[in-house]
Amino acid sequence: MRTTIRLLLPILLAIMLGLFLSSGAQAAGLAVQIGYIQWSPDQGPVLSNVIPEPADAGLRGAELAIDDNNTTGRFLGQTFSLDSVIAESEEQALAALERQLAAGIELFVLRVPATTLTALADKAGPGVLLFNAGARDDALRTGDCRPQLLHTIPSYAMLTDALAQWLNQRRWQDLLMITGPTEADQQWADAFRRASQRFGLNLVAVKPWTFDADLRRTAARELPLFTQTDDEYDAVVVADVRGDFGEFVPFNTWLPRPVVGTQGMTPEAWHRVVESWGAAQLQNRFRELAQRDMTSEDYAAWAAVRSVGTAVTRLNSADAAQVRDFLFSDNFQLAAFKGRKLSYRPWNGQLRQPIPLVHPRGLVAQAPVEGFLHPRTDMDTLGFDQPESQCRIH
Repeated sequence: MRTTIRLLLPILLAIMLGLFLSSGAQAAGLAVQIGYIQWSPDQGPVLSNVIPEPADAGLRGAELAIDDNNTTGRFLGQTFSLDSVIAESEEQALAALERQLAAGIELFVLRVPATTLTALADKAGPGVLLFNAGARDDALRTGDCRPQLLHTIPSYAMLTDALAQWLNQRRWQDLLMITGPTEADQQWADAFRRASQRFGLNLVAVKPWTFDADLRRTAARELPLFTQTDDEYDAVVVADVRGDFGEFVPFNTWLPRPVVGTQGMTPEAWHRVVESWGAAQLQNRFRELAQRDMTSEDYAAWAAVRSVGTAVTRLNSADAAQVRDFLFSDNFQLAAFKGRKLSYRPWNGQLRQPIPLVHPRGLVAQAPVEGFLHPRTDMDTLGFDQPESQCRIH
């Protein structure tokens, strides 16, 4: 038996090498160019000393994914490149898209606000494939959908559902919520209201933050009084997306309670403390490339470019329509360092993915939390399920 195996082994290796060389020859010369457009409006000054978001958040993740794609592609004769633009206005973003379309680019990663995203999608038309790596707005997943637009950044609903599942599991059901004044704060708060109803949580009070005092001097005096309520609460939920006041809420509440939400323990697409399932290797490669930690926007852009790379490797084609069809097929699964194979929801194009729940120095848990069941996959317990969305893009 062993002699037979030894005799057959060279023949099998020769056949495998021939198949490999044949596929490489077929793929020779396939050049894949991906357009990347980023624009972040000036949010204005914040009251707290929050570490500012890197100006290249998103772009660096896309660049790392290009390197990853080329690592595989070089064996198949495929080369990937990134045409990147960091715009200073919506007009510049639209002009960049027009230039890239004229250059024949069909695959795009966009990190722009929701209104700009829909403008870009409408300008691009149906013959391209776009990935949203920055806008978390729920409306993009429930009604204002585009057939050519997929989402690798989690929605507000996915993030708040993850948090609500964890609070339910801990039986921290009575909550005080503090909401900031910006549109993003209101969207986050609305998403958490929905999540609290889905997962049996009770908002004993919702208080809008309307102060403009310098909390670096007055937090210990103002916040305890502000967080007083008629009813007791198990935790404080903060909706302060840009970090205007939320950093001062922990340890300054009237009752000694944990703080969760956009500050304290937060649900994120990605965080530097995620290290399991091979993530430490991804984190180290990113730090070597960017000289900083990987953000959620970096991860979303990385996932978008890696989705393209996975499809092109299997299809030996960069045609936008073929790539899109493959991403919605049962043959696509994205290995993305979260312990699960990720896939796209066919009704709204959202990338299914686990959500880490983290504090600045540690991972607390990962949602979906065990025990929340779904007829298809428990990852569809996060965000808008098919019956809850009007979108039917595939």
